[in-house]
Amino acid sequence: MPELPEVETVRRGLEPGLIGRVIVEARCTQNPKFTSAPDVIGAAIETVGRRGKYLIIGFEDDREMIVHLGMTGVLNFGEGPSGPHERAAWRLDDDRWLIFTDVRQFGRVAVVDGGEYSSLPTLQALGPEPFDESLDAHVFWQALSGSKQRIKTRLLSQRPIAGVGNIYADEACWLARINPASRRITKAQAADLLEAIRSVLAAGLTNGGTTLRDYRTVTGEQGANQHELKCYGRAGQECPRCGAELVSKVYDGRTTTWCRDCQPSH
Repeated sequence: MPELPEVETVRRGLEPGLIGRVIVEARCTQNPKFTSAPDVIGAAIETVGRRGKYLIIGFEDDREMIVHLGMTGVLNFGEGPSGPHERAAWRLDDDRWLIFTDVRQFGRVAVVDGGEYSSLPTLQALGPEPFDESLDAHVFWQALSGSKQRIKTRLLSQRPIAGVGNIYADEACWLARINPASRRITKAQAADLLEAIRSVLAAGLTNGGTTLRDYRTVTGEQGANQHELKCYGRAGQECPRCGAELVSKVYDGRTTTWCRDCQPSH
């Protein structure tokens, strides 16, 4: 599933082509997750934002269109129908189409009044953005230590911090030398983990996101961050830091990779 670096890369790719444009036509499948797409016909686009893993397109009439890419969602510009996996599309006043394709249909489109996210509880409950200056190590430690969940599971809940998914959680825990299955974290470890999260997300942004299978930028290109991963998906290979074998196990429904030597359990 696209995480913060992938969604932010898409946002940056969309913004220049959408700001100031008016949606003049729309089409969608009958899947209820996409049927609100035509609700924005006639609306002028004012902003293209992001919150966690959600794209938020703001209109001059104070409404917002929330787009979640799910696991296989791709947004790009085109000139007409894009094939059997198209789920929604919007024609702009310059005759280009913004097209949302989604093979597995785990994505979603929702049109809401600005800031009204009660119909999207995950979005409404998101924690702070990783690069928010108000998020310091103490605040982060309090958010993590207030739960008995495993550290990685808590990160994936999106409540302590927004936008971190399976890939970057594994990478950040490895970088901070924290066992992802631990249920306790010290203040010092929380500070290291927050710094690590910011580091791996920044690298993901610099590299245009991580493409393992479906993720593509707005121009159809793959990201390059998959070539820089140190831990995620590398079970059975040597740890780049100490040379021990990386191991994996399913915790709370998510495959997790770590180094037993560098990230010991406590």
